[in-house]
Amino acid sequence: MYRKAEDLLEDWAVSAAGTLSVMKAITDDKMNTAIVEGHSTLGWLAWHLTGSIGTIAGAAGLQVPFIERGTPVPASMSQIVEKYEAAVETFKNEAGKLTDEQLAEEIDGFMGRTARGKFLRLLIDHQTHHRGQMTVLLRQAGLPVPGVLGPTKEMLAARS
Repeated sequence: MYRKAEDLLEDWAVSAAGTLSVMKAITDDKMNTAIVEGHSTLGWLAWHLTGSIGTIAGAAGLQVPFIERGTPVPASMSQIVEKYEAAVETFKNEAGKLTDEQLAEEIDGFMGRTARGKFLRLLIDHQTHHRGQMTVLLRQAGLPVPGVLGPTKEMLAARS
């Protein structure tokens, strides 16, 4: 749970930068890569993460535009990245207005009453969850995997 707005913003910056590095590793021709046919693709996951920023932030009372459920995945990763970067910045600006007292306030979350600071942790956890799926799909697609929380196989190989 976040009790201090500065802690939320610091974690958000790190999480968003990691997710952005994964999104930028996806090429347009690999956007439809899925672990099994009919399941979440790289492009869908990136678009889902982009849209979920506004959905989760809005539920916490922040004024962050959201993408309507069912809006088609854009045809290029550059379009998704552009929307993601805008959502990240808007969230940062809106979350930066929160006081420590507002983080402790109880709100109606997706699963009942919870502290706003605990609910906003869900945004980062959700992003981390899907970013992990995306890194597996990157490797499956034959694309380089960026080091988000440490060096990757490719990074270690380049050092030797």
